[in-house]
Amino acid sequence: MLLTIIWAGLVLIAVVVLAKTIRVVPQKSAYIIERLGKYKKTLTAGFHILVPLIDKVAYKHTLKEQALDVVSQTCITRDNISVEVDGILYLQVMDAVKSSYGIDDYQFASTQLAQTTMRSIIGRMELDKTFEERETINNSIVEAVDKASDPWGVKVTRYEVKNITPPQSIKDAMEKQMRAEREKRATIAESEGDKQAKINRADGDKQELIARSEGEKQRRINEAEGRAAEIEKVAVATAIGLKNIAAVIKERGGAEAVNLRIAEQYIDEFGNLARENNTMILPSNLTDIGGMVATIGKVLQDTKIKSPKDPGTSHEKGNKKPQTPSGKS
Repeated sequence: MLLTIIWAGLVLIAVVVLAKTIRVVPQKSAYIIERLGKYKKTLTAGFHILVPLIDKVAYKHTLKEQALDVVSQTCITRDNISVEVDGILYLQVMDAVKSSYGIDDYQFASTQLAQTTMRSIIGRMELDKTFEERETINNSIVEAVDKASDPWGVKVTRYEVKNITPPQSIKDAMEKQMRAEREKRATIAESEGDKQAKINRADGDKQELIARSEGEKQRRINEAEGRAAEIEKVAVATAIGLKNIAAVIKERGGAEAVNLRIAEQYIDEFGNLARENNTMILPSNLTDIGGMVATIGKVLQDTKIKSPKDPGTSHEKGNKKPQTPSGKS
């Protein structure tokens, strides 16, 4: 019985020693081994055997990039406005030995350094600039923390500001300012639209007047050309008619036919005059229609005997005035 207990104790001790001896390091991890309290070596990913009861794993580090939350803190801007600012710090262990022995807790130290640097940067900016210069803030914090963490074997890759929260009174004032700015832009846009609309309407009226005047000009030109063509055609027709009349007069019996036509027109026109007017001036020899027709016939006879071969005679005869019957009221 006692021997069984002894063997069981030896087996248990062997299992414990074996467990302390064998070490399997995961990928992207590093173990710091100390021998009798002094740094011995760094174990990378893989299977390793340690000296029992002498070697021990003092520190375990992950070589992956880590994201550390930087808690919210109060910062005072250059124009004395208190704002709450928080962010995220990204870093990676590059040297496991320095991370173990260079500083006690590199994560806590990095976040504290990021906070103090952020307060310093925000203090040099006005409130409006803090919202516009986020990239500048991020780059400044990364530069400052990375430089300070170099002895710790840590590389700061980037920093991102999550929230910048001003007091509620400042939020209300900013909202009013933005509302006023939006109303201003809307008023300007409306006035610009009204201005452009007026310009377009004026331009349209101008084009309409120009087109209307061009049309009126063309209409008058067309009417003038039409009247000129009409006068020309009437003149040509009149000339042709006069030529035909002159030719007929020269023929046998033409003069008598003209006299008859004149007498008919005289009687018709005198009848019309009597119908249209209450007061008339009558010739003294009203009944002497034959004498009037004879006078007109004499004029036609004088015209008939004119000849282009004797311009002097024609001119002389043309100057003779026909006798007209005298009249009285």
